[in-house]
Amino acid sequence: MNTDKIYAEQLANEYAPKEASKVVALKKLDAKAKMPATIFAYTFGILSALVMGAGMCLSMEVIGPGGTGAMAAGVAIGLLGIAGAGLNFPVYKKLLEKGKRKYAFEIVELARQISEKPE
Repeated sequence: MNTDKIYAEQLANEYAPKEASKVVALKKLDAKAKMPATIFAYTFGILSALVMGAGMCLSMEVIGPGGTGAMAAGVAIGLLGIAGAGLNFPVYKKLLEKGKRKYAFEIVELARQISEKPE
């Protein structure tokens, strides 16, 4: 087994011009369909967690003036953050479904071309 030859072929393949593969195009379309929903889910989830944490800090008198009013406001803000976190997944599913519907025809056609291609 000539390891130098294997290494040389591997290196040559790395630097050789890549052909636009239909599989790569299919993966890109799939990512393009899912990306907006994923970005929304992460962003909205992080913001909801921060709102909930701010409410917790306010209700436990870590921040703010303290007292009954601050505690009540903190609980309300915390519940708002919890509601946002609870809504995150259903909204994500709707956005994902919308993205898949938008690119469904292109993805199915490309997948059909790949699967029907003679080997």
